[in-house]
Amino acid sequence: MARAPRPPRSPAPPAPPSGDERVVELTRRLAGVLAELGLSEVEIESKDVRVCVRRAVAAAVPALAPAPTTPAAAPAERPLVADAVSPALVTLEAPMVGTFYRSPSPTADPFVNEGDVVKESQVLCIIEAMKLMNEIESKVGGRIAKILVENGQAVEYGQPLFLIDPQR
Repeated sequence: MARAPRPPRSPAPPAPPSGDERVVELTRRLAGVLAELGLSEVEIESKDVRVCVRRAVAAAVPALAPAPTTPAAAPAERPLVADAVSPALVTLEAPMVGTFYRSPSPTADPFVNEGDVVKESQVLCIIEAMKLMNEIESKVGGRIAKILVENGQAVEYGQPLFLIDPQR
């Protein structure tokens, strides 16, 4: 009696992705959604991770600036690097539009650096708005986990400036 040939074995199912691979895959999917729907930002948060993907936007040119003599190529809009942030971190956002400064003067040391421990209401930076220097204070005590803005960079209302790991 002849045996019927065995059907070919299906490959083993792929192993479930690790935490980092899941975040990378989620980031890729969110970037695709940005492009597909023409969105400028998308954010998803679950109990253990927060992923935010933003599309880079060209800076506005003042109306009084002279027109360039040669046409400049417009920068391609591309998703920025996504932020995977622990939900335990507190985000300090810009309370106004202006220019972000890490120190009180160009020659002075910064108010804070990443890893520094800060107290509630301690000055973290200055935002210059309409020639006024506004001190921005911490809303919680804790450790500076990340500084999200470069010195001298223009910031917008609600833009994240610092990530602070609160003291427990």
